[in-house]
Amino acid sequence: MQLNDKVIVITGASSGIGALAAQMLSREGATVVLAARSADKLQAVGRGMMGPYHVVEMDVASDASVAAGFAEIYKRYGRVDVLVNNAGYGKFTALDETPLQDYSEMMNVNYMGIVRCTKEVLPAMKAAGRGRIVNVASIAGKIGTAKSTAYTATKHAVIGFSSALRQELSGSGITVSTINPGPIDTPFFQIADPDGHYVNNVKWFMMKPERVAGAVVKAVRTGKTEMNLPWVAGAGAKLYQLFPAAVGRITSGMLNKK
Repeated sequence: MQLNDKVIVITGASSGIGALAAQMLSREGATVVLAARSADKLQAVGRGMMGPYHVVEMDVASDASVAAGFAEIYKRYGRVDVLVNNAGYGKFTALDETPLQDYSEMMNVNYMGIVRCTKEVLPAMKAAGRGRIVNVASIAGKIGTAKSTAYTATKHAVIGFSSALRQELSGSGITVSTINPGPIDTPFFQIADPDGHYVNNVKWFMMKPERVAGAVVKAVRTGKTEMNLPWVAGAGAKLYQLFPAAVGRITSGMLNKK
């Protein structure tokens, strides 16, 4: 896909991967719609864009907010060529220390947010016979670790949703991609790991956000089905799928850093 003049919507675009991917896509000539809850932060991101952009204040956890946001986008542009579902957050706590409300709220944002936004763009994409949907999941959606039961479950759901939707849209001209990164040096950990314990343990392994944002741009451009980052994490996920008990025993000490 040539990105020049394409209308690309990015959720969770106020910081981190979303903001960087937006700026990269803008440099390639795309018209980028920045969507998140904070209009002020989105405007700050927009000021660093090279090309045209539009800010939409949107809470992906709200049916009404998502519907209103996409109504505004379609009124302004008449189409969405690419949807990047990037909004999400995590909290790393043990099951017995995690309130049920945290499970509900995390699933509502990380998974149902993707469902809401995808449902808004799919009818028009089907009518046009083309489109791209890029869902930012996590390698946690393939390998679970201690103290991430809520977060891991949401990312398993995103990967499962994406796989099923990809089959559903076969032959439609619409591609569905998943980006599955390991830990990234972004503001994500301000909520997920407020005391910095996990970050300190995996600092050597953490990726620069530019690398993951670049993978998002590549998926937008190519429609690649799945990208696991870094490669060693992707290889570990494949081994885990083949030999879950053995790999789980071997890696439990290595992975349980929270």
